[in-house]
Amino acid sequence: MAITVRKATEADIDIIAQALLESSRGGKKIGLFDLVFNTSDNEALLDNLKRLSLTNTKSYCHFSNFFIALSDGALAGTICGYEPRIATHEIFSKALEEIGFDETYHERIAAYLLCEGEVDNKTFVLDFMLIKPEFKSLDVFKELIGKSMLTARLKGYRKVQTAIEIGSVENEMIYKKLGFSVIDEKRSEYYKEQFDRAGIMRLQMIL
Repeated sequence: MAITVRKATEADIDIIAQALLESSRGGKKIGLFDLVFNTSDNEALLDNLKRLSLTNTKSYCHFSNFFIALSDGALAGTICGYEPRIATHEIFSKALEEIGFDETYHERIAAYLLCEGEVDNKTFVLDFMLIKPEFKSLDVFKELIGKSMLTARLKGYRKVQTAIEIGSVENEMIYKKLGFSVIDEKRSEYYKEQFDRAGIMRLQMIL
């Protein structure tokens, strides 16, 4: 099985939208984007996420931040790697505005904001990873994350972080196998009430 990783293009918006939706839900009934767009209709969500990945405003959901993994030429998975000093929450709000959504979503994601960790400007962030079930192997994860970290190094970063929900044992084990360590956890009863998860854990690797 030959695994290659390349930068995403506009032609990859289907898997990118799927990654945004599935990774934000993480097996839950609702995820972050259900609340941002105030709907749990998959078709509507995927359509909005495709539009969000193509905005002129380059938020962390923009296709240009994603890498695509291919296994013997077949689409195997994707991951987002972005610079939080550039792709800020303000930029995300601007991208949403571009596709017709206002900032009222802040109220709906209050539980998430309570558990979100602070990221400094010297840190590169990984998010929205999706590996297709038939390609789930440590090798695919390793290649996707490795390519992301190479990009981070080339941009001058020395720290890479990711965030997962507390209790996401499989993802936690994968990141730890690849050299990440837990740096903190934020728990909230409000988060548990809304998402049925204890909160958010951050993991980091020094490059």
